Amino acid sequence: MKLDAKAMRYMSTEDFRVLTAIEIGSRNHDIVPATLISQLSHLRSGGINKFITDLIKRKLIASESTSKYVGYKLVYAGYDYLALKTLSKRGSVASVGNQIGVGKESDIFVIAGDNEEQAVLKLHRLGRLSFRNVKNKRDYFRPDQSPSWMYMSRLSAMKEFAFMQVLHQHGFPVPKPIDQNRHCIVMELLDAHPLRQIEKIGEPGKLYSELMDLIVRLAKHGLIHGDFNEFNILVRDDGSPILIDFPQMVSTSHANAEFYFNRDVDCIRTFFKRRYGYESVLYPKFALDANKEFDLDVQVAASGFTKKDQSQLESFLESEQADGLAHNNDDDDNEEEELPSDEEIVYADDYDKDEAGSRDSKDADTEDDEDQDDDEDNIEYDRLGNTIRRKRT
Repeated sequence: MKLDAKAMRYMSTEDFRVLTAIEIGSRNHDIVPATLISQLSHLRSGGINKFITDLIKRKLIASESTSKYVGYKLVYAGYDYLALKTLSKRGSVASVGNQIGVGKESDIFVIAGDNEEQAVLKLHRLGRLSFRNVKNKRDYFRPDQSPSWMYMSRLSAMKEFAFMQVLHQHGFPVPKPIDQNRHCIVMELLDAHPLRQIEKIGEPGKLYSELMDLIVRLAKHGLIHGDFNEFNILVRDDGSPILIDFPQMVSTSHANAEFYFNRDVDCIRTFFKRRYGYESVLYPKFALDANKEFDLDVQVAASGFTKKDQSQLESFLESEQADGLAHNNDDDDNEEEELPSDEEIVYADDYDKDEAGSRDSKDADTEDDEDQDDDEDNIEYDRLGNTIRRKRT
């Protein structure tokens, strides 16, 4: 998803008050009526329509109608702006640069803060695989509402930031966390490359041992990464590894802890055998090597990310995985284009230009389709599950 931060300079204080009012109103309303927006923003109802119209033109909110009233809801672009506005006030984000990564669940940009030092901005965007079934799927904690992808993305960002803080404080090789707001995280920009991009390593056995030791060290501190693979490991020029991506991290007391631990180990063993032709008979085992000596999992829960938040996020991620499997089966049956898996993350270094042009043309086609009139009476959704418009007869 594109992030055009330049438009923020042309937005007024009233525009952000309206965006904030819609965000607050969305807690109790699937779509927020203009009267409630006026009350929450403390703007006159007579002039509120101008701000709403401008925000719709900028594609920061979307309108939708029911049998009772016309209402409005945030889309991810509007949520981005609210987060960036807060981070800008704190001095964490002063400018947004190039996009350096895109995946199923996040977009990653290079940014600079007030101190002019470069950093990384990660925007969590959960729900991308569920857009096909968005009208049938319901949020598990609000049965009467449509899925709240933004709320889940916020929980995911909160969790990752909490884990990153605790791990960094205890000397684990992770990026330094800088700030977090809503679904956005600001972290240190490291001079390292993803392991999957490295074709040759001088001493694969040394790196293999360091990664296995890191898995065991995490377990002894009460944590399991849950997605420990070549896509979430960065390697510095000196060969030392850096661990990233923590939304799926679980405690060693989790019911499926042994499964996640063994899966992390198997991912590294399989990758090193396939890529570097290296295989070792030595590898950690959960029953022998995962004896907890420290309670970092407890410290994470005490940092603000509660057990309730963890339970909600785990339930959502499990449902997403089930949806992903169902979608893959549907694609096989219907011979449709497959959606990207968790591992298919595109980085700036190996981003295919032809693919980029293809995506841009698809975006242009989508925008053209939105401008056309149609007589069908249904609600359209984009890839992220956001409402584009409601067509009327």
